[in-house]
Amino acid sequence: MTDLAASALARPSGKTLTLHFSDNALLALLLGEHDRHLVRLEQALHVRLACRGNRMAISGEPERVAAAEAALTGLYRRLERGEGVSGVEIETAIRMAEAEADPRLPLSDWPAIRTRRGAVAAQSRGQAAYMEMLAGSEMVFAVGPAGTGKTYLAVAQAVAMLQSGRVDRIVLSRPAVEAGERLGFLPGDMKEKVDPYLRPLYDALNEMMPAEQVMRRLGSGEIEVAPLAFMRGRTLAHCFAILDEAQNTTPVQMKMFLTRMGEGTRMVVTGDLSQVDLPAGTTSGLADALATLEGVPGLGVARLDRHDGVRHPLVGRIVAAYEARGAARRREGPARDSNGTAK
Repeated sequence: MTDLAASALARPSGKTLTLHFSDNALLALLLGEHDRHLVRLEQALHVRLACRGNRMAISGEPERVAAAEAALTGLYRRLERGEGVSGVEIETAIRMAEAEADPRLPLSDWPAIRTRRGAVAAQSRGQAAYMEMLAGSEMVFAVGPAGTGKTYLAVAQAVAMLQSGRVDRIVLSRPAVEAGERLGFLPGDMKEKVDPYLRPLYDALNEMMPAEQVMRRLGSGEIEVAPLAFMRGRTLAHCFAILDEAQNTTPVQMKMFLTRMGEGTRMVVTGDLSQVDLPAGTTSGLADALATLEGVPGLGVARLDRHDGVRHPLVGRIVAAYEARGAARRREGPARDSNGTAK
């Protein structure tokens, strides 16, 4: 990095490394208001950060110090390029610094999806692996909890391929299954009834291209957003097809969708197996497909977890709490009533 140098001193109980910054104005932005960025980095990376003048000392275990150096270096480079640093970038830097130790995926080589609205960069190691699958596999399953970018990155790849002419259209689909709510008696035509289910797909599209372009492409058929039931009997050729919320499909529906694949088509299936809204006793088509198809040549499976979460940091802690409770219940076995009968 220009204008940034580092020196290290080994200590018996750990390591101290000092970074030297030449631009105090950029350093102030790096620290954040009332040093909040510094505090967050300390907490997440388990190091001690001390800033005096244009120098910052990092103290801790050697691997922790290396992770903090990677995070601070990456953030300072952003500022040198004239890019901002907010809480989102801090959380991204923490995830990327933790992954820096992975020799298979150097930080500088992490992939990005390029749309006309700009580049969509990986924000975790899991996302980077997922993006590589999106670029290289004809069919990809992405499984993981809320907020890990499953749908967002799939839509970004679809838009990039449409804008570059590698596919002729985008087909986005979801099963119309209520998440504990009944929408069937709402007034309106078919489109108005199913739009609540498809809204997340519209939101992702609007992130990738101007709203007027989304509407124009929807009108011309270059982009189609439809419930899963509308896919039956069709062949999807030369398109990028995404099935979202696939945990709420049945095995028959999943097979129907996968066998729509035609020449020149890419398919992505996303879902969260911890949020199945099917009736009790119904097998999830996503779980069934993974058990049946994983290992088939040409098919990729990206398994994301809470460490890949890119929403508010509290979302990751919420997911972790639910996972811990679920694991505890599995260890304890089924709950029983006062007569000892399993509930």
